[in-house]
Amino acid sequence: MRDARSVAAGISRWRAAFVIAFAILCVARLMLAATLSPFGDEAFYWQESRHLAWGYSDLPPLTALLIRLGESVAGHGVLGMRWPFLLIGSALPWLVRRFAADVFDERAGWQAALLCLALPLAGSLGVLALPDVPLTVAIMGALVAWARAMDRDRLLDWLLLGLSLAVCWLTHYRAVMPMLAGLLFCVLARRGRAQWRRPGLWLALAVAALGLVPLLVSNWQQHGAGLLFQLVDRNPWRFHADALVQPLEQAVACTPLLYALLLWAAWLSWRRRDEGRPWDLIAIVSCSFIVGYFVLGLFADDLRFRAHWPLPGYLPLLAALPVLLRERTRWRRGWLVATFALAIAGQALGFAYLGLAASDHGAQRLASLKAFPARFVGWRESGDMAHRLLAAHPGVLVADNFMLAAEIDFQLDGRVPVYVLDSPLNVKHGRAPQLAIWQRDEAALRERHGGEPMLLAVDEKALRARERAPWLRAMCGRIDGATPLARLDLFEGRRRMAFYAGRVPVGDTFASIGDDCVIWRHAAEAESAR
Repeated sequence: MRDARSVAAGISRWRAAFVIAFAILCVARLMLAATLSPFGDEAFYWQESRHLAWGYSDLPPLTALLIRLGESVAGHGVLGMRWPFLLIGSALPWLVRRFAADVFDERAGWQAALLCLALPLAGSLGVLALPDVPLTVAIMGALVAWARAMDRDRLLDWLLLGLSLAVCWLTHYRAVMPMLAGLLFCVLARRGRAQWRRPGLWLALAVAALGLVPLLVSNWQQHGAGLLFQLVDRNPWRFHADALVQPLEQAVACTPLLYALLLWAAWLSWRRRDEGRPWDLIAIVSCSFIVGYFVLGLFADDLRFRAHWPLPGYLPLLAALPVLLRERTRWRRGWLVATFALAIAGQALGFAYLGLAASDHGAQRLASLKAFPARFVGWRESGDMAHRLLAAHPGVLVADNFMLAAEIDFQLDGRVPVYVLDSPLNVKHGRAPQLAIWQRDEAALRERHGGEPMLLAVDEKALRARERAPWLRAMCGRIDGATPLARLDLFEGRRRMAFYAGRVPVGDTFASIGDDCVIWRHAAEAESAR
């Protein structure tokens, strides 16, 4: 009886700790979501929400649909755009708790949920309106349903599994990874091979396939633009040794001690996979994500932030870690305390960093750091400047790349169409086909507005240093009679935008200007003056 009361009291303490931490984190995430400027990709997803379709050149439709829902309810603004993602992201620790409680016990459930809050990648989920939010939550929901379906073989669990996987397909092309993890489990694990004979599995796969419909329709409409970007354009498909630092990146993203313990839990789970439930499921699913994305990263896209990709693989390990530590009675308390302390410190540091980026004064304090949050600052100023200059110099508003165009469009609430020059950045991020479909690219600009007055906004720091000079030198061939109007030199030169008046060129030829280009000269003078 005393042992039962002690266990119940322990569970109650862990539950109370989780509820308090969850409430504190919700407030912190809400404050950040309401103040942090959208960065370029996020603003582009907002533009997609203004052009609802079966899908886009970069993503399936769910992210745009959620942003459209958010602003339909709460109005235009960063919080209006982000609140659905905050709500969805808040479900993640509860799903982790449910999984751990189902496969282990209630105490492990609350401990795993608390670890989920402490893991920086998971605890901050939902602050930004990104596809990784519904994707990660849907993958975890599928894991919960999959574990229950194998234990109970109930129709509801199979349907939930299928719906969760369908949501994955509606969210991102990376939905292929949970499908691959499930396939590996059904091939490698004894319990998994037994599922092929269950009608519920085939029902779940049929429901999941419904999520592919918008993706297939959009690629048919866009002549395969989405698949080409994801499979060809964004990936070099050749080995690059710099990707070997991925474990170090993951250690920073997860906090070093927690990352080491998660890998330790993955290794022990793999060794115990032949014991069956739940080690087989945890081992194969986790390793599929962690090892799969590591190998993929050695040959795939090396230009974009991808530290969040393996996150779904860590979530099952959060359930296993408390149980594995519990089995080592001599050092379980010290390791748990140290893990929570370091992870919470890392989480707090990340939130502090984003909090500083959310204010001009705070961002100014970060200007001297290498890890300056350039993606989150300067957009309000550029939108305000564009608004003022348009009033004084009416004309067609044009930005030199899709990110600047999306941010200005967001700041102006879509009241003025923003065209985009054919920047290399548009191609690199897979947005060039979508701009052409919306007729907001350079070809549409010249066809519709050739010879009309033009206000050009140029982000002089958008491209890498080696790409910057050729693009700026070519800029004068894309505007006739460029006249400097204003310059924003922000955060000790870390963000620099310039505005020019001129006219839209007529025809589809581009004049070669070179070093005589006033846009290049002004940018070079500003750089040398720093």
